[in-house]
Amino acid sequence: MNFSKLKSMFSRRSKGLKEKIKLKGRIDIVVRDSQGRIKDERHIHNIVCNTGLGKVSGLINGVVTTAFTYVAIGIGTTAAAATDTALGSEITTGGGVRAAATTSQTTTTVTNDTAKYVITYNFTATFAVTESGIFDASSAGNILAHQVFSAINVVSGDSLVLTWTIED
Repeated sequence: MNFSKLKSMFSRRSKGLKEKIKLKGRIDIVVRDSQGRIKDERHIHNIVCNTGLGKVSGLINGVVTTAFTYVAIGIGTTAAAATDTALGSEITTGGGVRAAATTSQTTTTVTNDTAKYVITYNFTATFAVTESGIFDASSAGNILAHQVFSAINVVSGDSLVLTWTIED
């Protein structure tokens, strides 16, 4: 094999080694009234937080074993940022308590490249929900992703379904 062909192969491989996984996410939100009618529906991109990225690298090599399976909602209004470690003001009553989501993998580009979280909140109180996040614990814990959005007003009897997807 000549030198220029070898150099070309190495160059292609080097570029591949420089690729980085860049996680991105999306939240699909559907709010239904007590009769099951859709009151609000939104599709929002979210921010993957720095602490989440750190935990993801630990999950890859087994240093960390606690998966991100909990979803929380809140009423905070400070813009989401990569440096976030918690929600601005998490809801802890009235049917809006952090809980474990139903998790699965789906295919966006290659088999199982997307993590999916689905959770339903059934409200017994009134809130103006403005944020959501994915965590690795039922309280406190590390945040993977966060987003703040314009208020979604819910009342007792309403349900809110969040479907998060995280992909590279």
